[in-house]
Amino acid sequence: MTAESGVPAGEATLTASGIARLANVGRAAVSNWRRRYADFPIPVGGTPTSPFFSAHEVEQWLSRHGKLHQAGTEQWAWRRIESYQPAAQITDALSIAGAYLLARSDQTVTGDEALLTTKPLIARLRTLDPGLAKMVANVLPKPWTPQLTAMLRTVDQLGREQEPEAAFEYLHSQYVTSAQSLSGLAGTPDGVAEVMLTLAGSGARAFDFTSGTGTILRMAADRALRNGAAFHCYAQEINPQYALITLLRLWFVHLRARRTGQAAAPPSVHVGDSLLADAFPDLRADVVVANFPFGIHDWGHERLAYDPRWTYGLPPRTEPELAWVQHALAHLSPGGTAVVLMPPAAAQRPAGRRIRAELVRRGALRAVIALPAGLMPPTGIGLHVWVLTQPHQRPPAEGLLVVDTTTASKDRAPADIAGTAWRAHLNDHNAEAPGIFRTVPAINLLDDQVDLTPQRYLPQANELANNPAHIIGRISDFGRLINEVRHGLPAVRQAKAAALRAAPRANIADLIRSNSMSVQRAASRNRPSGTPATGSVLTSADILAGRGATGEANHATEDDPGPHVRTDDILIPVLGRAIVALVATAEQVGAQLGPGVQLIRVDPNRFDPWFVAGVISHTDNLRVAGRVSGTGNGTLRIDIRRLTIPVLPLAQQQTYGRAFQQLAKFRTELDEAAIAGAALAREISDGLSAGTLAIPS
Repeated sequence: MTAESGVPAGEATLTASGIARLANVGRAAVSNWRRRYADFPIPVGGTPTSPFFSAHEVEQWLSRHGKLHQAGTEQWAWRRIESYQPAAQITDALSIAGAYLLARSDQTVTGDEALLTTKPLIARLRTLDPGLAKMVANVLPKPWTPQLTAMLRTVDQLGREQEPEAAFEYLHSQYVTSAQSLSGLAGTPDGVAEVMLTLAGSGARAFDFTSGTGTILRMAADRALRNGAAFHCYAQEINPQYALITLLRLWFVHLRARRTGQAAAPPSVHVGDSLLADAFPDLRADVVVANFPFGIHDWGHERLAYDPRWTYGLPPRTEPELAWVQHALAHLSPGGTAVVLMPPAAAQRPAGRRIRAELVRRGALRAVIALPAGLMPPTGIGLHVWVLTQPHQRPPAEGLLVVDTTTASKDRAPADIAGTAWRAHLNDHNAEAPGIFRTVPAINLLDDQVDLTPQRYLPQANELANNPAHIIGRISDFGRLINEVRHGLPAVRQAKAAALRAAPRANIADLIRSNSMSVQRAASRNRPSGTPATGSVLTSADILAGRGATGEANHATEDDPGPHVRTDDILIPVLGRAIVALVATAEQVGAQLGPGVQLIRVDPNRFDPWFVAGVISHTDNLRVAGRVSGTGNGTLRIDIRRLTIPVLPLAQQQTYGRAFQQLAKFRTELDEAAIAGAALAREISDGLSAGTLAIPS
C-alpha cells in the first residue's frame, strides 16, 4: 500500500471524475450508481469525499451494466494516462508513453512482439540519443508497475493502429488542454505558433529558449521538412518534464527526416533557466522564437546587472519581458528574425520606455502585432507579437509596423493577416490597410511614453461611415421598419363591460391537481468540471429573445434527462422583475428545459395557450406570485401556482389569445427596432465625424 493514500502499490485507479469520463456521464451519476447498485466496486483508497477505485473493477462493472462508453483506442490511451497515480506524475506518464512510441517508431513491429520494459526501452532510446535515454530513465518508476503495464499496453495498441508520431501528438494535445498542464506555459496553441512562424520565416537553425513542450519548434521543424530544407532545432526549458516532451516531439520529426534522407541534425534540448544559465551562449540562430512566462520579477535582476546581453539598457526588475527580448536578440544571427509573444502592457509600461525607445531608434524592433483575445488560454486578453532583427547589417528602420488582427474579416486567420502585413512592409514601408496595419515613423513613437500599442496608431475606419449611400438607404429602411412596428399593435377599443374581470376565476394549483394543466421545471444541478455536455437546453435568455436553445446541457444523471418542450407549452423564467409568459416557438419545440425555466402544459381542449400566457403576464400578478429570490439584485422568484386565471369559453379565449400573440410579436419587433435605431444613430454620428456625411443647407 502507498503511504499516503492506502492504494495498493502499482494498481491503476480512477477517481469519480475518471469514471464519469469512461461512461460519458455526469459525476453525479457515479454517486447515484454507488447508492443504487450493491455490486458497484468499493473504493480501494483515497478519502470518503475523494475516493479512488480500481480501474479494472470499474471497467468490468461498466461493461456488465452496459454503461461503458464506446471510446476509440486513442481515447482509452489518454484515459490511462489521465488516471495515472499519483496524479502529480501524469506528465511523466505522458513522457513515458511518448518514449515508448518513439522506440517503436523506428522498429518493425510484429503482432506477437512482447511489450517493451525498462531495459529494452532504454537500450533502444540509447541508440538514438544517450541524453534522451538518460532523461527517460529518470522518469521511469522503480519497480515497473502493473498500472504502467496497462497504460503502455493501450499505448502500444494505439501505435499499431496509427503512426506513432500521430499517436503521441494526439496524447500531447489532450494533455495541454487538460487541468494537469500549466496551459500556456506547457504548449503554445497552433494558431499562435502559426502567426509567430509566419513572421519568423525559415532558417537552418531555430532556437526556442523557453520551449515548453516544444509546439513552436516542432511546427518549425515540420515546415522545414516539408520544404526539403536542412534544419537544426535548439531548445532550452526550465521544466525538465516539458524539456523531455520537447525532445521527444522533435525526435519524431528528425526520424521522419532520416527516412527521407533529408539533411537534419538531431535536436539539442537542455534543461535550465535561459537567463541565469544559458545553455547555448555561443549560438546565433537564424530563427529565434519564444513564448516565455510573463510577470516574473525574480528573474535575476541583481545577478545580471552587468550582463553583456543588455545592449539596449538594463531591464528594470519589473520588466522581465524586456530581458527576454534582449536575450532573443543576443542569440540572433545577422539577417535572422526573432519573434516573441508579449503581454500588451509591455508596449506601454513607463518603466520600460527607455529600452523600447532604443529598440525603435536603432531599428531592432520591426513590428508589433496585436492578436485577438482568447487565443492563448487561460488568459483572456489579446497578446502582442514582437518581431525583432539585428540592426548591425542594415541602417535603422524607417519605422515600426503595427498590425491589429482583430479588426479584419473574421474569416481570415491571424497568421494570414499578420503575414500579409509583414510582406507588404518588407516590400514597401508605405504600404498600409486602414484600420489593420501601417508603418509608423520612428519620430512619432519616440515621445515621453513610447507607447507601442498598435491600436493607438490605427484609427478604426468604420466601413459604414465610409459608405454614405448605404447609411442614407438604411435611414429609409428604418422608417419602413418603424411603420411596420406601429401597425403591429392589435386593434382595441374601450370595453363596455370588464369581461375578463367579471369572469369566474380558477386557481392554477387546483387546475394542476385536476390534471387540466401541469407545471414542470428542470432539476437545478451544476455540471462538474470536465463532464461532457450532452446537448443544448433552453435558457431564460432564450425565452426572452424568442430564439432556439443555446445553453449547454447539464445532465446530472443519464436516468433523468429532464422535460422537453412541446408544441403549445407556455415558457416562463423562474426569476425576474416581471412575469414573462410566452408560448414556445417552432425553434424551441423539442429542446430540453434548462435550469431557471418553468413551463405550463395545458389541455388544449379547455385552454388556449396564448390566452393563458397573456393573463398570467398581467403586471399585478407579480405582487401575488413574486417572492424575494435571495439573489440580492432585486429579482423575484415566480411561483405560478399561486395565481388564478379567468374561466372563459374556448372560442372567447382564442380571440384574446390572438391579441396576446400579436402583442408578443410587437414587443419582439420593437426591441429589434430599438437595436437597429441605436446602431443607425451611431453610424450617422460616425459619418458626420468622419466627414463622409454632411448636414443639408
